Amino acid sequence: MAEKDASQKSEMFGSDAYSPAEIQEKVEKLGVKKARMPFLASFMLAVVAGGSIALGGMFFVIILADATLGFAFQRLFGGIVFALGLALVMIGGAELFTGNCLIVMAWINRQIRTGEVLRNWTVIWLGNLVGALAMVVMVFMAHHTEMNGGAVGAAVLKLAISKITPDTVTIFFKGILCNILVCLGVWLAYAGRSVADKMAGMVLPVAAFVAAGFEHCVANMYFLPLAYVLVETGHVPAGLDVSAITLSGIVHNLIPATLGNIVGGAGGVGLVYWIIYRKALGGLHPLPNPQGEVGRRAPAE
Repeated sequence: MAEKDASQKSEMFGSDAYSPAEIQEKVEKLGVKKARMPFLASFMLAVVAGGSIALGGMFFVIILADATLGFAFQRLFGGIVFALGLALVMIGGAELFTGNCLIVMAWINRQIRTGEVLRNWTVIWLGNLVGALAMVVMVFMAHHTEMNGGAVGAAVLKLAISKITPDTVTIFFKGILCNILVCLGVWLAYAGRSVADKMAGMVLPVAAFVAAGFEHCVANMYFLPLAYVLVETGHVPAGLDVSAITLSGIVHNLIPATLGNIVGGAGGVGLVYWIIYRKALGGLHPLPNPQGEVGRRAPAE
């Protein structure tokens, strides 16, 4: 009995990172919780996440607007500061569409139904959009884009053009690569037991996708509408062609970016780790269902 108590105390107060198998178990349990969260709570947490990612985007553009920085350093440093967004989501508590692609692990294991997954993704995507658009309004009204002699606004416009002009297939694959990295960042954050651990785990994957110019649908919910507002209000530097920045251009980016994010997060990370830790290794960590009974699963649809 004493040995069991000591073991439980060691696990509870341990300082080592959670093992990959423990992370997988944690992600499945969270997937059930997220999928069955009440609508209002889910939506409001999604609004917070959309605003959080927008704050990371705002921080990133400040770095992007400094023409004195070299390309590689600018992209790397910009990616590091953009990690503010995911840190606010993971540590502060919020619901982010790209990270929620991992709830597919609970779905594959028959703990949640297809309808619950689609409901969660829809509610969270829309909530993220509302939060990002709210931040667009506040940033524009604060005249943030006028910083550095208008260079911040110019950086937003140039970034938007670079995101809208590629073809649909290119944006889709950029979305896949983006959410592989984002979900790996979330996965590593779940390994940590402290705030410092979580930050250390998520920063480099986030910095990598930003530096590489991949497509994050929630970040684009901030960048692209902000660029559109700048165009519509005449805040465009002379000689810059902004004809691509239209509502249809925004849709052209967001749809394939969203689909790519789903494939990258749900397939490239969630499915792969489920196969490893549930199937290939024989399900070493059986999970209780929401009623607390080990081994029972929600019926498949």
